[in-house]
Amino acid sequence: MRILSILFVLTFVLTENALAQKPMPTQVNTYRNPVIAGDFADPSVIRVGDTYYAAGTSSEWGPAYPIYTSKNLVDWEYVGPIFNELPEWTMGSFWAPELFYRNGIFYAYYTARRKSDKQSFIGVATTTDLKKGFTDHGLLIEWTSEAIDAYVVEDRGKLFITWKAYGLDKGRVIELLGAELSPDGLKVTGEAFTLIKANTTDWEGGGTEGQSIFKRGNYWFMLYSGNSCCGSKCNYMVGLARAEKLQGPWTKYSGNPILVSDDTWKCPGHGTVVTTPDNRYFYLHHAYSASDFTFVGRQGVLSEMVWNEATQWPTFRYGKTTPAQAESPAGISIVNHDGFAIDFSKNMPNLRWIHDVRQPKPIYIVQNGTLQIENKNQTETGNFIGFNIKKGSYTFTAEIMPKTDIIQNIVIYGDAQNAIGYGVRQRTVELWRIKDGTYETIKTQEIPATEKGIILKLQSYNGRFYEFSWVEKGEKMDVANKSSQTETLWLPRWDRAPRVGLNVSGKTLGKGEVKTIEMKYE
Repeated sequence: MRILSILFVLTFVLTENALAQKPMPTQVNTYRNPVIAGDFADPSVIRVGDTYYAAGTSSEWGPAYPIYTSKNLVDWEYVGPIFNELPEWTMGSFWAPELFYRNGIFYAYYTARRKSDKQSFIGVATTTDLKKGFTDHGLLIEWTSEAIDAYVVEDRGKLFITWKAYGLDKGRVIELLGAELSPDGLKVTGEAFTLIKANTTDWEGGGTEGQSIFKRGNYWFMLYSGNSCCGSKCNYMVGLARAEKLQGPWTKYSGNPILVSDDTWKCPGHGTVVTTPDNRYFYLHHAYSASDFTFVGRQGVLSEMVWNEATQWPTFRYGKTTPAQAESPAGISIVNHDGFAIDFSKNMPNLRWIHDVRQPKPIYIVQNGTLQIENKNQTETGNFIGFNIKKGSYTFTAEIMPKTDIIQNIVIYGDAQNAIGYGVRQRTVELWRIKDGTYETIKTQEIPATEKGIILKLQSYNGRFYEFSWVEKGEKMDVANKSSQTETLWLPRWDRAPRVGLNVSGKTLGKGEVKTIEMKYE
């Protein structure tokens, strides 16, 4: 028996050792694009320690340039804007902010349109605390007729800024230029030099922009975008170039373009390359969802790059198109948390509220358990506040306390001249639209006198078709009164997508009162 027991123990130990040495199957954790849903074009991303920060274009929406943070490049949380108040010299077109970090200071090199001549130029702002917003230092680059898409790198202790330049000397097409900056990053001190020129005969379509420059080994590498960025006829793509010196000469990759459209993600481009702590390379860029397209806007998507050590050129891991699903940068399964529900009598989450920067800034406050929006502008859309739309199919509801003299609306807002609204006053609900500046009432309906709230509901189908309805609080939505509005292709959708939200209208002063809002995505 003793011999048998020893044999059994030896057999057990050998078996356990064999199992321990045998590779166990591992589960690959994945994420799905987009990683930053909704209109988030021209994303810039940096890593500071183990934390990533990203900023993106806000176009004609304020506050200007939203900032998000993440620990894994996939789960992103809204921090706040670069500017709560717009820089004095600007009037709109808040494009392509580029984040840079050095010696404890965050820099934002941003593009905006100047009030005096309506031309787009580059400014710079700084902060030591992203949650407190940035201090603007004004214009940085303005000597060409238009300059956009700044990108800053450090080379042997010196700072250099690069940008897309229009209106150069006779015979010169659009070029990507560079120049040395002062040590504090706030002034251009060097002469401009050319990085690459746009090719008018190939995929670039005569334009290059959205450059992201980084160094690996003996080479500087540049990802850049070309062709048409935006709208239903876009044809954006990404190319690659490299150089042994930042000042060049730069060699474009013979296999360009390296990132193009497919049936899932269209018109990819204009992003930033960032490395993870384990030295993986990721390109955070934008692309249109093929299903929701311009109705949602250019969304933040993530594509991994891998290296061919023989040629020293990178390629995208999943081919020439944006992956729908890919291996997670941090090995963490990702859960999307879409939508929100807010009761204004309780603590509010940090939502990204949006308004139109071309209109007077809306006045609103959460007080006495309601969101109160002031009807100061006395226009149909002037005090709109709302949210990015993350998917084209969604339901948005608001519980509103009816008032006699003002109309409180849920709104799909393109701009002040193009919008659709569904509003309630004391005894009526009204469906209306503004198209090319012309206001039109589509349908009105009487409602019973009530001291309860009225719930207004908007159902969107792929951002193309809308259905509106209302019920008295406490009733079921399946017995709601419905009014349909389906013609929406005229809402602005070039470099921006419509937003959804609230406003107050009417010919008298007053404050709207909203008790709850809820957004659910299909």
